[in-house]
Amino acid sequence: MENGKPLALVTGASAGIGATFARRLANHGYGLILVARRRDRLESLAQELGGAETLEADLTSDADLQRVEDRIASAPDLELLVNNAGFGTAGRFFEIPVDSQDQMHRLHVMATLRLTHAALRGMVARGRGSVINVSSVAGFGQSPGNTSYCATKTWMNSFTEGLDLELRSAGSPVRVQALCPGFTVSEFHEVMGMDRKRIPAWLWMRAEDVVEQSLAGLARGKLFVVPGGVYQVLAVAQRWIPTWLLRAGARRYGRAMDREAKHPRG
Repeated sequence: MENGKPLALVTGASAGIGATFARRLANHGYGLILVARRRDRLESLAQELGGAETLEADLTSDADLQRVEDRIASAPDLELLVNNAGFGTAGRFFEIPVDSQDQMHRLHVMATLRLTHAALRGMVARGRGSVINVSSVAGFGQSPGNTSYCATKTWMNSFTEGLDLELRSAGSPVRVQALCPGFTVSEFHEVMGMDRKRIPAWLWMRAEDVVEQSLAGLARGKLFVVPGGVYQVLAVAQRWIPTWLLRAGARRYGRAMDREAKHPRG
């Protein structure tokens, strides 16, 4: 405990699901370490919450990632790690800059791996603690224009499931969760240049509802949390839809991408 409070570290805490986690955890009595690239956003959120430690860090940078690892290692009473930092890109893998894809793999895969390792070493030794990896319902399949995003989120799901098996086989009470939301109202889609109006309103979820279901699932020891009934059905359906049908849908979606590129709306 830090100052009598359980301690949580949240990455990507400057907006969206990360900021919502921070607010909810603060309301639950947690002390907070907030990590993100935008110092002004972090400091504003810390002030809103009545105080929190802030770490300005770009987790695609080896030096910044090491600083956050070191901070985790120096927090002997860390109770919760939320690996939330992430981003998406739009466009076919072979048509968009490779640097963006490299950064995505560094952030979704390597940062998640290293921060989780740093946290679990202490948590398992103490016999308490939890890690939430914010993945995506996209991690249950693939779609044109999102190859690296889907692949890295698939890795995150598999990684979290493997950790759960190891923890349970070791008899550890430490728990991990893969949170797999669908379309969530935040800055995420605006940053990647996607018009939110192109997605039906009924598919959008509030970040507050996503976080609430995540924390409720964590309390029950639930490994995969897919917020929203429609996304739960989609996640199950991905396993049963025939490959030929998925590929036919992908080709149709690809043709729609081409038409949009040639005749953009607006």
